[in-house]
Amino acid sequence: MSTFDLVIFDCDGVLIDSEPLASRTLARAMTAAGMPISSQQALVDFTGKSLGDIRQTLLERGLEDFEGLHRDWQAELFGSFASDLRPMAGIEDLLDRLDAPICVASNSGHERLRASLGLTPLWQRFAPRVFSADDVPRPKPAPDLVQHCLERCGARPERSVMIDDSAHGIAAARAAGVLPIGFVDPADIRPDRAERLAEAGAHHIVTGAGALSALLDPMIIAERKVACPA
Repeated sequence: MSTFDLVIFDCDGVLIDSEPLASRTLARAMTAAGMPISSQQALVDFTGKSLGDIRQTLLERGLEDFEGLHRDWQAELFGSFASDLRPMAGIEDLLDRLDAPICVASNSGHERLRASLGLTPLWQRFAPRVFSADDVPRPKPAPDLVQHCLERCGARPERSVMIDDSAHGIAAARAAGVLPIGFVDPADIRPDRAERLAEAGAHHIVTGAGALSALLDPMIIAERKVACPA
């Protein structure tokens, strides 16, 4: 068995239970802007996408004022984070057991990461190793963000693993040469998550933090090999 140089975590839907809040508030903002959509369809259409990708999609659908929609959405979303956001069930126990270097690779911007992950005890486990699509030219599914994590943490791709709940993240990990693990939230209402992750090339697919811990435990020797710089 070999030690991983780095375990890379997506944020939304892996570390924090933010995706239902984001899809619900985005659906309300879109509906108010004259583009009616259900929370479930917003979850399907926009989960895992960067803000730039969401903007482009909405403009292609005919939205004229993205800045206004984004302002209204962000205000409600950040309020929901402050009152309702929780870490994903079991993720803190997993991190307690995981003796390997860790970081975050999120398509969310740094402002949203501070307003979401930053409200939870998880922030102290990862900061300053919280990396965002803001840090690179191209978000996931391009490999740029994963490569940025590897460079900042001095990690080798063939000795690193990435956990992501979106096809974009799995594609990015594969393109960067990192072992991709697909993560499915047991409470996710979408029935095709495992299939979508498999199609994107996930090497393993797990449902919930308990299954993820069971997969990672035998893979990791309890000795840190790489320390990520601040």
